[in-house]
Amino acid sequence: MVLWQGKSKRKITGGRLRLRRGKRKFEMGREQTETGLGERRAKKIRVRGGNYKVRLFTAEYANVFDPETKEAKKVKIHGVAGNPANLHFVRRNIITKGAVIDTELGHARVTSRPGQDGNINAVLLKG
Repeated sequence: MVLWQGKSKRKITGGRLRLRRGKRKFEMGREQTETGLGERRAKKIRVRGGNYKVRLFTAEYANVFDPETKEAKKVKIHGVAGNPANLHFVRRNIITKGAVIDTELGHARVTSRPGQDGNINAVLLKG
């Protein structure tokens, strides 16, 4: 099934909205990338306007920023501790923006979008 990012056929009130035209190719979406743990696997995807996004399928390292020392380090990811996007992502070790990952330095919150940026950036949490 194709994901479509166009306008809905319904108004907010629930009434029918008669669209002036059909679907267009540039309104087509793609399936989300569920970034997991493992040896780094990525793929370049061409998007509208000739730009590129990097889909990160698996990764084992993250760039973790420590706010106290103001330093960033490349550290190994041990697992996913929490994910507000979906509770089942924790069990499956899927990393998205906002996920809390367990690293060598401690727990860190992911600030990048791994499925679109191609890397995992995180900020170290206190405690």
